[in-house]
Amino acid sequence: MDIQQYMQTVGQNARSASRAMASASTAAKNTALNTIARLVRERSTDLLAANARDLEQARADGLEAAMIDRLTLSAKGVESMAQGLEQIAALPDPIGEITNVKRRPSGIQVGHMRVPLGVIGIIYEARPNVTADAAGLCIKSGNATILRGGKEALHCNQAIAACVRDGLAAAGLPATGVQVIETTDRAAVGALITMPEYVDVIVPRGGKGLIERISREARVPVIKHLDGNCHVYIDDDADAAKVLPIVENAKTQRYGTCNTAESLLVARSVARRFLPDIGRMLARKENEMHACAESLAILKAADIPGAKLVEATEQDWYEEYLAPILAIKIVAGLDEAIAHINKYSSQHTEAIISENYTKSMRFLREVDSASVMINASTRFADGFEYGLGAEIGISTDKIHARGPVGLEGLTSQKWIVFGNGEVRA
Repeated sequence: MDIQQYMQTVGQNARSASRAMASASTAAKNTALNTIARLVRERSTDLLAANARDLEQARADGLEAAMIDRLTLSAKGVESMAQGLEQIAALPDPIGEITNVKRRPSGIQVGHMRVPLGVIGIIYEARPNVTADAAGLCIKSGNATILRGGKEALHCNQAIAACVRDGLAAAGLPATGVQVIETTDRAAVGALITMPEYVDVIVPRGGKGLIERISREARVPVIKHLDGNCHVYIDDDADAAKVLPIVENAKTQRYGTCNTAESLLVARSVARRFLPDIGRMLARKENEMHACAESLAILKAADIPGAKLVEATEQDWYEEYLAPILAIKIVAGLDEAIAHINKYSSQHTEAIISENYTKSMRFLREVDSASVMINASTRFADGFEYGLGAEIGISTDKIHARGPVGLEGLTSQKWIVFGNGEVRA
């Protein structure tokens, strides 16, 4: 296969299809989504067989257990995929929405209309359900998309792609509105991210290495986040009943997600009150604690059975562990907590536990991250939990989309003007 020629063809098809996708009616898009959901259910056996082929190859290639877990598709997973598509169909259509209309002294009315981005390239690893989620979000937001999944899920991705093509065709939309790259050659990624004439934005979903490469080499705008170094700060005015449940959920519900807490900051005045119980919880769940000297002394004095205590280094404050490890630091109070977060955070998600309204609102205003929370687990930083239906990824960029990227994040706005014969003086 001539990769460059293949990708040029894919790009041309996507650009052509994007015009039809942008002008598609809500009814047509919803028909496509519901048809794809039906086909996913009807072809469940085929999808699971394709996934089994991928898993067999993955085990032969010696992929690690975590990757095998992400790659595995169950009957329940197939049903979840179908339900996800139906949920996207049920969401309001953002395209064509007109907002902020204001009359100017000249007599004209000026406002915004929401429009698709055009062609979205999405590069992701392992999880085959991303193929359905990404296709669904792009269809509903009126975009054409080029999907490049990981080689580990090649067969399952292509089986899902067949459902998507047939669903688009049934709704009278171009089958090339969603294209799943058929080659595992890495050169396809290099071509995809350097075709600004065909691709309007790239969304990478995967490990830090993948995202760093895309950010470095892309000639197309990228919506991304590199790290998820998320913080929980326990304030002087924290409610004791909320502290342990929030910290436990934020850190230990899942370790490999970007919205998992990696750093815990504790106000000095309450450190001796809360840290021993937190340490016991973390020890029960076999978490390693990388603690500053002051918090380390408190944790050691608590004599916690099975505690894995390590003195923190400067690098710990920057780390996204994606593992049962938590960095712990005692701070003087809110000012130091905000300064620490803004210095070391990856600007993903941060939470304060406090009953003090004034301090909580300062935390919301002054912490410079994509999601900032009061008295809630960082694990809520998710498109589904935010009511977006699904997400294409999470962005820590400050331009255009920030935080979980759902339908609205896959659109832009253009200025529109309503006149009645006015001319400029």
